[in-house]
Parts: sequence; C-alpha cells; structure tokens
Amino acid sequence: MQITGMLHGAKLLQLAGFPVPDILGPDASEEAIKAMLEKHREVFIKPVFKGGVGKKGKAGLVGRAKDLKTALSEKERLYFAEHRHGHAFAKSNGVTFEAAVPAEHEVYFSLTDNTRFRAPTMTLTHHGGMDIEELDKTQIVSVPFNPLTGLKAFVVANALSELKAPKQIISPLVQHLPNLWDLFHDFGMTTLELNPIRLRPDSRGRLTPVACDFKCGFDRDDPRWQRLDLPPHLFAADFSDFEQEINQLRTYQGQSDVYVINDKGTILAPTFGGGANSLVTEMLGDDAIISSDFGGNPPYEKMKSVARICFKHWLAQSNVLFIIGGKSNNTDIFETFRAMADALREHFGRSGAQPLYVVVGRGGPNLVRGMGVMRDTCEALGIPYRFFGFDSAMSEVVDYARKVDGWMKSGGRAQLAAQMKLPASTPTAA
Repeated sequence: MQITGMLHGAKLLQLAGFPVPDILGPDASEEAIKAMLEKHREVFIKPVFKGGVGKKGKAGLVGRAKDLKTALSEKERLYFAEHRHGHAFAKSNGVTFEAAVPAEHEVYFSLTDNTRFRAPTMTLTHHGGMDIEELDKTQIVSVPFNPLTGLKAFVVANALSELKAPKQIISPLVQHLPNLWDLFHDFGMTTLELNPIRLRPDSRGRLTPVACDFKCGFDRDDPRWQRLDLPPHLFAADFSDFEQEINQLRTYQGQSDVYVINDKGTILAPTFGGGANSLVTEMLGDDAIISSDFGGNPPYEKMKSVARICFKHWLAQSNVLFIIGGKSNNTDIFETFRAMADALREHFGRSGAQPLYVVVGRGGPNLVRGMGVMRDTCEALGIPYRFFGFDSAMSEVVDYARKVDGWMKSGGRAQLAAQMKLPASTPTAA
C-alpha cells in the first residue's frame, strides 16, 4: 500500500503541520490555474498514479508551464500517461498543478523501518532533488533512533552537522522534520519520503522547508492507517481480478501481499517472508508469475483460500509450483502445507491433471509433518517433486527451480504429459 504525489500527500503532511506548496487537483478550472500562474509565475504539472512508481521525472512525465496555454497542453499530455519502471506499470488518471517553489537548497528526507538496525531510521542529505543512489555515501547519513522517544530535534541537528550542511538550513529543518515522526508513527507507515524539500526564503530571508514531492507506504495489516479514511482506490494492489480476490482475504493474522510480475511467466512461487520474497523475485526475474508474501502464520482456511485462488488463475500455465520461504519462527509449516496440498488436490479434481513439477524450500515448526503431507499429495497426483529443508541455501533452491523450469520448457513438460497420459502441448484446461 503506497501513496505517491502531493494530491493526497499534501493532506497528510498538513496533519503534521509541514508546509506544502499550493496545489490544484484534476478538476481545477482554467480560472484557478490562471490565478495560480499569476501568483507563482510557474507551475508544475504531474500525473496522478495509483501506488508507487518511481523515475517519473526521468521519463519526462513532469511538465512545467508559465502560461495557461502550456499548462493545458501539458494536462492533455499527462492526464492518461502510461509509465513503466522495472516490473511496475501504472497509468495515470488525472494531473496535479503544483506551484513552483524557488529555492537555493534542496533536501532529501525519509523515515523507514530499518531491518539492519532493527529500529526506525532517518535518512537525510542536503543534496536532494535527485536519486540518493547517485550520491556519494559521504553525502548521505542514516541514523537509527529509539521509537519510544521518537525523532528528536538533536538527531536532525547532529545529522546535518555531520553532513556539514549550510548553517542557514539547519534551524528550519530542526524545527519541522521531527514533526514527521508523529505522522509516520501514528498512522502505521513503513516508509515516508520527501524528495525534494525546497527551502523557500520569505521576505526577511528566513528559510521555510516546503515538501515538493511525497511518497509513503503503509502496513496494510496495521489498522492505524484506517484513521486517515483514505479512499480505497488509492492503492495499486487491486489492479487485476487475481489481486482483488487475494486482497479480500486480508486479516490481521497472516499476510496476503501479492503483485503480478509477469502474467506470461511459468513459475508460480507462493513465498513466505519479506526477505525471501525479495531474493526470489530478483533471482526468478520474468519467469516468476507473482511476487508474494504469505507469511505471518496464516490459519488453515485462509492459506487454503489463498492457494486456491493462485492455482485457479495461474497453475494452468505453470511449469513449476515453487513453495519457498526462510526458516520461520512461528508459522506452522504443517498447517500451511496441508492447506496448500488440499487446495492442489481439489484443483486437479476440478480442472484436471497437468504436467507440473513441485519444488519446496522451507524451515520451521512441524516441517517434517508438513513435507510429509505435501509428499503424499504429489505422489497421489502423480507429479514429481523435490523438497529442501532449513539447511539448504535459499539461492541454491531458487537456482534448482529455475533449472527445472528450463528442463520443462525444453521437453520435460512433454515427457511428464506422456507419463501422466495427458496431451503434450497444454495441460487440461480449467
């Protein structure tokens, strides 16, 4: 769950008392746009995307105008703009008109839940307005802090001193940045990023930080985000029928985070754990159909429903059912594997058998019992399988799944089909 852009970001920032530029939404009249131009002399026109899609500026999806004719032309160009960055694709539905903020200094600021420090972490640089990945490490500082005390002014001041930031920007930032902790903490955010914050001088030359772009992510299983009463259409997790079905199963117990990577992929990889998801998604690339995290100790009924939906939408085109996760602390492997095995058996009963190879890599409570029930199901259905325990390196398990997929593509699927007395070209249709 992510929000990007200032259309909704400005409303959230105002809850923390953080300054924002004048903004008009997609329904702005020509008179309102003209008045903004007369007041600020220049406006930026930005498409409104659902969810978080990066690199919009580099893709030429930010317009600027100093007169009404140009502003309307840019509105027409960007209103339904399409943008692809990596595996993420988005189509805009509207634009914002944002007043230009003249400034000499630009700042990058973010708050995140950092797994390295096991603490919330502030990242800050006074070289904002660009990708921080392009900056030298000496120009950026990341500071973990105690969540019980929150982001204090001295944490910001010390970070800016370490960066040798210009003295005139330190006081305004020390006054305003700590307020963002309340926004981050009180509404269940996992990340909050402002880039750039432009420091605008007033008539006396005093600087005021103004947020000119916004991005945040929420933990959808944390109910505090519901306090914001945000419209459901903001979140990009619900693009496809598959994602909508999965997300209807969301409960506080058990995660069901899923995103379609490649609807032409051949490896269906239900994944358990955020770290496992990152590794698996990166290593499988376009062969993966979905990116998912189904951890959090889901109960039997929920896990069976999740598996049933995955199989209904994607198993027919899959060469490999790849069930993968790290060594869990509290997820009952027997319950999750029993649920997935039952869903697989029922899917074959409804839709017919198909050539499929099952690869499993997992660790955690009741692992042997879980693998036992999965083995019994695979043997009853007549499909090959290979299981890896907690002592196997996850990267090696992913490599094995990729090799199996390659073998299936180069004739293995036809061999399995012949062995199972099925048509060689395609599995039995659903």
